[in-house]
Amino acid sequence: MNPQGDRWTAETVLSLAPDAASRKAGSKLAAPGPWSGAGARPEEGGGAVWGECSGSGSKPYRTVVDLSGEGGPGFNCSCPSRKFPCKHALGLLLLWASGEAAVPAAQEAPPGWAEQWLERRRKRAEKAVAGPAAAGPATPADEEAARRRGERRAERIGAGVTELEQRLADLLRGGLAAAEGAGYGQWEETAARMVDAQAPGLASRVRELASLPGSGADWAGRLLEECALLHTLNQGWLRLQELPEPLAATVRSRVGLTTDAAALLASGTPVRDHWLVLAQRDGDDGRLVTRRIWLHGRDSGRMALLLSYGAAGRAPELSLPVGLTLDADLVYYPAAHPLRAVLGTRHAPPAESAGPPAGGGVEAALSAYGEALRDDPWLETWPVVLDGVVPVPGPDGHWQLADGEGGSAALPVDPRHRDSTALWQLASISGGAPIKIFAEYGHRGATPLTTWTPEPVPL
Repeated sequence: MNPQGDRWTAETVLSLAPDAASRKAGSKLAAPGPWSGAGARPEEGGGAVWGECSGSGSKPYRTVVDLSGEGGPGFNCSCPSRKFPCKHALGLLLLWASGEAAVPAAQEAPPGWAEQWLERRRKRAEKAVAGPAAAGPATPADEEAARRRGERRAERIGAGVTELEQRLADLLRGGLAAAEGAGYGQWEETAARMVDAQAPGLASRVRELASLPGSGADWAGRLLEECALLHTLNQGWLRLQELPEPLAATVRSRVGLTTDAAALLASGTPVRDHWLVLAQRDGDDGRLVTRRIWLHGRDSGRMALLLSYGAAGRAPELSLPVGLTLDADLVYYPAAHPLRAVLGTRHAPPAESAGPPAGGGVEAALSAYGEALRDDPWLETWPVVLDGVVPVPGPDGHWQLADGEGGSAALPVDPRHRDSTALWQLASISGGAPIKIFAEYGHRGATPLTTWTPEPVPL
């Protein structure tokens, strides 16, 4: 909701759903019957929607949605669901989207239970914006303590890197064939040592190595490639002072050193643009839910990746509907090829997009990925907008995104997703005709995330 009282469309609401089951369950609650006390409050930048939904228990579920958060809408519900947004939040938003008669604009303040949560959320947002400045200027003693902590961590990482280099040398000296029967235990021990050395990025790469032996006909080649990349990263750390600063920043981030988001917002250079939300995708490793939100700047033409995390199976709070455009500042993390960013000031409420960004063919996507890989050889994936491609299932189950102009170029689909229903959905939308697709492309292949019909369709 913006100051003029505009409401979202049902498609915008459903794009927030974490999965198909939530979309279906939320749609069933998009009727006045189960709701009581529903209301909406228009506000500069968004507003709030609230209501109580009767369920199987004696007490109704209390649901409130903050539409004006700097990082996107926020959701709170008294139900036990571990999904964000839950079906009650989706149902309430769908009811609100249907018009004033279903959820009227309230003339008074929200009920106390809703107002308390909204106030706590506002205070958290203000504290995040204030960042380090809220605590006042750092004293020389604080700066000296921080410098010493940084030096101690660098020494621990250096010792871990040296140990890892010896482990790689032993592996290659003994021959890759021996790795197949060595088991996972040795690698897990090495990964634990990297965690102890405060280098979580190295630990993740070591665990990736452990998964390769015996994983397919070409496992030895892939293991050698990963060893080479890990060796290159180790050498980058050991020669960090000799590297150009953008590349040094990339090495630090790949090893596992992070930059505080609040400090980055306070010191970085903001890039203001109208950012189209291209895709939103969650990954769950059993310990942490990682949400990847892809943006494209209308004026700058730049891509940006926002990351948000949720612990213990709970979805991250940051949620941006696919297809909306944000007039906002982003600050990019330092890197040789900047991509990840943090969301700063939003200058206007989200608005409907005029359409998808311009794309290119398969050759253009490969060229863009190669250019990014030149600057960051440890890159996993790169965002690409593909114009005029046709999703094609192969007889062996390996999908491709083929150039629809009659050429022979094609991007293989990441085999980890070849059984995904999203690929059949994509083929159904295409019907054999060329379409536009937004995807992540990496050494494993492409992962389609969004297409347009002409409205955006998250996959």
